[in-house]
Amino acid sequence: MAPRSKPNAGPSQRQLSVGEKVRHALTEVMQRGDIRDPVLERAVVSVTEVRMSPDLKIATAYVTVLGQEDIEPFIKALNQNARFIRGRVTPSLRQMKYMPEIRFREDTSFDNFARIDALLKSPEVQQDLVDEDEDEGGASGRETN
Repeated sequence: MAPRSKPNAGPSQRQLSVGEKVRHALTEVMQRGDIRDPVLERAVVSVTEVRMSPDLKIATAYVTVLGQEDIEPFIKALNQNARFIRGRVTPSLRQMKYMPEIRFREDTSFDNFARIDALLKSPEVQQDLVDEDEDEGGASGRETN
């Protein structure tokens, strides 16, 4: 009997490993400047994460463009050049049985981090932190000078 997979188990170790190899290969291609696209030539594209599908045939690359607010044109240009980019990363990933189809998406994790950071610095949360620090200081029996 085959083991049942958990629906929310997350990516396997193999998916994580292959995703990291694909990320490195994509980063090399971006650094070399092989992509001849007017939109991408003036941009510094950073590949922050690559998530692989369970069958390792689709790689979703999350990217951010440094110094740009609206990165939608850059994502569109990357997806238009995806086949070319796939051909450029092939030599670095020749050990793979199948070369994955690459899809580019905007990385919004930095926006989420900034939002959480702003929440943590809000006066309401700071008030709670100050109250907790006072409670801990008084309960520990230590004197503070």
